[in-house]
Amino acid sequence: MAFCNSCGTAMDAGAKFCPKCGTAAVGTAQVGSTPTGSPAPPVTAAPPAQGSSGLKIALIVVAVVVGVGILGVGTLGFFAHQFLKNSRVETKDGNVKIESPFGTVETTQDANQAAQNVGVDIYPGATMMKEGNADVTFGSVHSSAAQFESDDPPATVADFYKSKFPGGTFTSSGNSYTILAGDKSNMTTITIQPQNGKTRIHVAKVTTKATGN
Repeated sequence: MAFCNSCGTAMDAGAKFCPKCGTAAVGTAQVGSTPTGSPAPPVTAAPPAQGSSGLKIALIVVAVVVGVGILGVGTLGFFAHQFLKNSRVETKDGNVKIESPFGTVETTQDANQAAQNVGVDIYPGATMMKEGNADVTFGSVHSSAAQFESDDPPATVADFYKSKFPGGTFTSSGNSYTILAGDKSNMTTITIQPQNGKTRIHVAKVTTKATGN
């Protein structure tokens, strides 16, 4: 004997509807309704916009600018809107150049150029990562970043850069190392840490030019 799934009333075998509440028996499709358990129509993801790479870089630049203290939190929304609205993005040979009323952003796939931008020697045998290499100028602030990868252990890489910045501040935590060198107007930061079986080297340099009164 079957029972109604809605009110629990006993139903005769083969009955299509509950004699008490009229609910359709399990396995009986109602007119105009979708059968229980029928798969939902597949959802097709929209293709990524062609300008997504430039937009991603632009948003990263906004975060960098805020990080170095150019803008207050209250002006972030206005800055981001104006930056994206008035920026011109150019791509060539895998590199991206963004020109805006606030300054310029350029990425590079050339390891030597990236090293020149940050003013730091490339660790011997290291390869440049495809992402994380940019040169940014906003007003009096110029910042550059480069990212490399090595098969050598982090401690060996750290020793190499310690010799390049003997007067810098050196800190470590496990297999991760950080070197700070320079002053507030010309600061270089090198982070060295294991990642995916290799050693990731990230170099960032921020230079602030003195402005006249």
